Amino acid sequence: MTTRLFDLNIEEVLENWEVAHAIREIIANALDEQTISKTSDIQIFKDKQGDWHIRDFGRGLRIEHFTLNESKEKLSYSSGIIGKFGVGLKDALATFHRHGVVVSMRSSHGVYRLRETQKHSFNAIVTLHVEYMDEPSDFRGTEFILRGITDDDVSQAKALFLKFSDEEVLETTSYGQLLHRTDTAGRVYITGVLASEEPNFLFSYNITSLTEGMKKRLNRERLNVGRTTYVERIKMILKSAKSRSVQELLADQVSLRATGDQCDEMQWIEISQMALNLLYERRRVAFVTEQELQGNPNVVDNIRRDGYDPVIVTELQKTKLDVQPLEGGPRVRTFETYIEEYNESFQYQFVEPINLTAQERRVFDLTPRLLALVGIPSNRAPRVRISETMRVTIDNTAGVWDSAQRSIIVKRSALSSPLDYAATLLHEAAHAMTGTVDATREFEGVLTRYLGLTGTAAVGPRY
Repeated sequence: MTTRLFDLNIEEVLENWEVAHAIREIIANALDEQTISKTSDIQIFKDKQGDWHIRDFGRGLRIEHFTLNESKEKLSYSSGIIGKFGVGLKDALATFHRHGVVVSMRSSHGVYRLRETQKHSFNAIVTLHVEYMDEPSDFRGTEFILRGITDDDVSQAKALFLKFSDEEVLETTSYGQLLHRTDTAGRVYITGVLASEEPNFLFSYNITSLTEGMKKRLNRERLNVGRTTYVERIKMILKSAKSRSVQELLADQVSLRATGDQCDEMQWIEISQMALNLLYERRRVAFVTEQELQGNPNVVDNIRRDGYDPVIVTELQKTKLDVQPLEGGPRVRTFETYIEEYNESFQYQFVEPINLTAQERRVFDLTPRLLALVGIPSNRAPRVRISETMRVTIDNTAGVWDSAQRSIIVKRSALSSPLDYAATLLHEAAHAMTGTVDATREFEGVLTRYLGLTGTAAVGPRY
């Protein structure tokens, strides 16, 4: 057995790293070795002397692993590998040494310890070396023994890994996993290691497929990873999600816009568009902008009467929804498409007065007298037609002023009583004579005047 010294050549020490960050790197390397060698789960335990052990059952640590090189083997893996850049081990050892942690390492290829000594041929320069005893053994895997670390250090390090968390995986996609977020914040893991916390994210995420841009932006500290590094991958994870639970949670976010409680994912236009489409698949909704809502209360009133919930969207969201059919996406109900549906829903089967029953004819013949009550003489009265049907999609319309037909059209069933017919006729006459529309102050003013005229006619001229 020979003992040799290997100079780690550490020039830059990561001053912001604590012991937990160094332990994280040792755990990450052990997990990577478990994945690559397809061996048993790693072990993390404390012995009777109070030393902590981190052990894998892979191929064993070699002296060349202390060099600063990219791992071609790890780089060849498309996903599931945490460390790929050959810096984590040396950074961890330097951090341990700076904090007074005693480190020993062993594998089938030898035993390794840290030692400060003079640099070869430069006695005045003292650097950190690995003391390497090349004693082969039948020991399986690699074991790190750490003296001088606390239970809290280990707990903090393990908390940085998805593997040791209690995060619930909601769905796994080809880009990564969607996780049920904790009560405190959404967490973003990159290949299983915590990269960032997002207080207003709807989910937590584990990105397992990294883009080249991500690889370039990830820093060696693995700390303070900016949102721009991972946001595009998170979008791909969300757009790939197919599970009902995930889609329901996204759809539910739409209604929270009015309260300002939407998650940050809804700020991304493609994700908000996805959520709007998911909502449309699940509920009877019509998408309207704030301007459409304020400027067309009659149409919004019809939307509600038809059993649809008007959902307010931004102009940009509306534009995206309008063009998506041209891009191969689904056609959804927006303000314009609802109007098209509404107009197309009217299909008339006109009934000539001669074909009415005697009772229906008596009611219909009240038309001139009823219109005269509100000041509409026969020579100015709009045409009134009776139809067997009104709307094919929904049967709740008793009458309509149809500007294309230039006629008030009354459903035949309204002729069952003078009361029903009078109410329908005078309502539609208000539209026909004034051009006002439902659910507006102007239309209410016309109806109020009609009430006054009919009331005056009822009590007689002596009043």
